[in-house]
Amino acid sequence: MRQQIRSEVEMIRAGDREEAAAVADVLNWIDSGLPLCRTAKPATPPKHLIAYFVVVDGDHVLLVDHINAGLWLPTGGHVEPAEHPRDTVRREVREELGIEAVFVYPQPLFVSVTETVGRTAGHTDVSLWYVLRCERTRPLVFDRSEFRQVRWFHRQAVPLARSDPQMQRFLNKLYGAQLARQAENTGGEGAAI
Repeated sequence: MRQQIRSEVEMIRAGDREEAAAVADVLNWIDSGLPLCRTAKPATPPKHLIAYFVVVDGDHVLLVDHINAGLWLPTGGHVEPAEHPRDTVRREVREELGIEAVFVYPQPLFVSVTETVGRTAGHTDVSLWYVLRCERTRPLVFDRSEFRQVRWFHRQAVPLARSDPQMQRFLNKLYGAQLARQAENTGGEGAAI
């Protein structure tokens, strides 16, 4: 599984120098032989793999008001030992939102290495950011033990001051990649995600 996770990270095309450094850091961490997955709550080992999934509908993204972190975050979860991160996404999206995963891209679009905050502060999350598609009109059944609420935000109205510190960079990459793909496929015109 370590090699498969490494392949997921290698497929990420860094959008800026900070992400290039994160990719290099994560590949070195994977190659070190250290454990990649959390084996005991809240933070053993102190650096472990997370699969984020940002659910989108056009120019809107779904975020959750996460109780433990005290932030508006993408949904996601800890990658279990011997679990592929895409399988984590499939499992967690059913558990957390009551929907099936519809991937916009087959691989993660973004990677970040972040020190946690909130009730479980003090460890490092290595987050692979996947993008899923869902219509905003679809009813969601969310996990009220983890989230105060779920909400769709226009990409320009995401509460960045109360979100993951990498959210703006992720949004820039997501919507920049989408615009480039649309231009490529339609000669400059096309529908959003």
